[in-house]
Amino acid sequence: MDLPELGAFLRSRRDRITPDQVGIVPGPRRRVPGLRRDEVAVLAGASVEYYTELEQGSKVQPSPSMLAALARALRLTKDERDHLYRLAGRPVPARTGDNHVDPAMLALLDRLDDTPALIVSDLAETLAANDLARALLGEQQGLEWPRSSQVYRWFVEPIHRARHPEKDYERLSESLVADLRMAAARRSPDDQRLAELVSLCSEASEEFARLWEQRAVALRRVDAKVFLHPSIGALDLHCHNLYTDDGSQHLLWFTARDDAETADRLALLGVVGAQEMSAP
Repeated sequence: MDLPELGAFLRSRRDRITPDQVGIVPGPRRRVPGLRRDEVAVLAGASVEYYTELEQGSKVQPSPSMLAALARALRLTKDERDHLYRLAGRPVPARTGDNHVDPAMLALLDRLDDTPALIVSDLAETLAANDLARALLGEQQGLEWPRSSQVYRWFVEPIHRARHPEKDYERLSESLVADLRMAAARRSPDDQRLAELVSLCSEASEEFARLWEQRAVALRRVDAKVFLHPSIGALDLHCHNLYTDDGSQHLLWFTARDDAETADRLALLGVVGAQEMSAP
């Protein structure tokens, strides 16, 4: 553990990030080219006082979850993220099944403020989302494993299917399992999180077990879904996906199909907010 060096490292990373890289509009009287301490604190979900103490190298030792939040806020690479953990005296997260958000994906997400968008892992975990995505889908970040995976929620907690018309259930189930099969091929044969997810879903859902044994594989680049929002009704949306080179994460964003009513309803999402769609 080297807390003074941790503080210096945080300062150096903060100085190199410009406001526009994280979706912040710089004011006319801005005196620093990089981010201010209060801006990093907001991005990481910490108080300004707490973050200031970290940079000053005080005795405050950040938790692994706070380190992960700082790594996202400062757009750290995986090597920089690992260095951050070591300076804080915390175990470095395993690279297998790593959920460290790709900085390039975050940079794109920051610029998508007029349409729902989120970053998803290959195990269907929401790693980052903008406000419109939370309004559409509810708050899905921060859930404990395995509930953090949409695959688990879809097959083990069917209440989540209410967000879509019943006639679409079979197609959406097939897509989720085909995606997961693709992830299984990329991951290590002894990947514990994947094995646990498949086991739990197979035990809880005959449908999942049947689809998993069919071994269908497909990578969804463009799709279409109907979402049933409790306040604004049905939204018929195109789903676009942009994948990282290794396929471990993808940026997912939604646009209205050829439907003026859906476009109007999509525009209402920012007004409605995420309260009524929060994950159970």
